[in-house]
Amino acid sequence: MRYRRAKTPGATYFFTVVTYRRRRFLCDADNAALLRVAFRFVKQRHPFDIDAFVLPDHLHCIWTLPPGDMDYPLRWNLIKTHFTRHCPAHLKIPPSDARRRKREHCIWRRRYWEHQIRDDRDFERHVDYIHYNPVKHGLAPYPADWPYSSVHRYLRLGLLPDGWVVGIAEEAGDYGE
Repeated sequence: MRYRRAKTPGATYFFTVVTYRRRRFLCDADNAALLRVAFRFVKQRHPFDIDAFVLPDHLHCIWTLPPGDMDYPLRWNLIKTHFTRHCPAHLKIPPSDARRRKREHCIWRRRYWEHQIRDDRDFERHVDYIHYNPVKHGLAPYPADWPYSSVHRYLRLGLLPDGWVVGIAEEAGDYGE
């Protein structure tokens, strides 16, 4: 089956990537570090900017690709493969026969969800959604209390207005979970 995906060179995209059976191993410090290594490894070979990021049992992020480049599927494949090859063996659930034939491990769900960002307001809404996600899932009382989020960078750089968290609580929608 071929999925129709937005593919605009140099565009900005929002992604949701989920672990197999929504297992919560990404927030283990060693696994989070390994995921950062996987991102760095791929970014060195296929550059892109990470505009926002959060992870619990899934991850949400916004990427901006370089001008003329639209190959985010390659990047996701390489990130997932790098993580899977280097992660602890106990995370690798024995695959079904169908997954084994495709040389897949049971770390990630096969698919991911993407949305091409349309404009500045769409970008802001998705960044807010990413940063509020740990609160929505009951993982932290405030976005800044969750360690695995780009909200800390946004706060450090003064990119979020005063009272930001109050305003987004009413707007938090469902973006591909």
